[in-house]
Amino acid sequence: MKTIYHAANSRGDANHGWLKSKHTFSFANYYNPERMGFGVLRVINDDFVIGGKGFGKHSHRDMEIISIPLAGKLAHGDNIGNEGVIETGEIQVMSAGTGITHSEMNGDTDEPVQFLQIWVMPNKMNVVPRYQQVRMSELMQPNEFNQILSPNVDDAGVWVYQDAWFSMGDFDKGVSENYHLKDPNNGVYVFVISGKVTVNDDTLATRDGLCIWDTDSFRIEVAEDTKVLVMEVPITL
Repeated sequence: MKTIYHAANSRGDANHGWLKSKHTFSFANYYNPERMGFGVLRVINDDFVIGGKGFGKHSHRDMEIISIPLAGKLAHGDNIGNEGVIETGEIQVMSAGTGITHSEMNGDTDEPVQFLQIWVMPNKMNVVPRYQQVRMSELMQPNEFNQILSPNVDDAGVWVYQDAWFSMGDFDKGVSENYHLKDPNNGVYVFVISGKVTVNDDTLATRDGLCIWDTDSFRIEVAEDTKVLVMEVPITL
């Protein structure tokens, strides 16, 4: 098993007043040639937006864009007829395909919203743009890796145009759990949302990340109550 550790405080930093963001990989004004993504996983942005503000209308194409609110709520609107609110405990995906224009605003005028914005490069280009939103809390079982994203339309959670699987886990202190890759040729990016775990010889605290590849499974040892996101994706290293 091979690994690369990313400390939370090593991420890129952006502060626009209304938006504070931490970038795991190179994004916008943050450029690090050693942080260009992990396989098809291109963006992990940890965004904090104050009340009443957000990302106005802008466009994307040929990208799978996933949003996971961690606190507060997002107000979504797009040019293919979707409008609504994504709340904490839900996951949203857009397949940008031939092109989609959308906005993601704080859904509250006073309270901030904090969310993960994740981009995955697709394995199929120029698709018809699509939108999907699912409540993750209905899928979650304690002390397990719960699948929230896959390539399969009929699976639990959302689906994407890529051989990728995301899982979320809420683990109690003292628990140990194995993750088995769906495809042993894939790699995994472990992102600790909160808490502390040990994977192999690496200890990960809140907002730390770990690239893992060249293995078909790994084990986490939970040092304190932890919420963790596991992103399994095709890699070329």
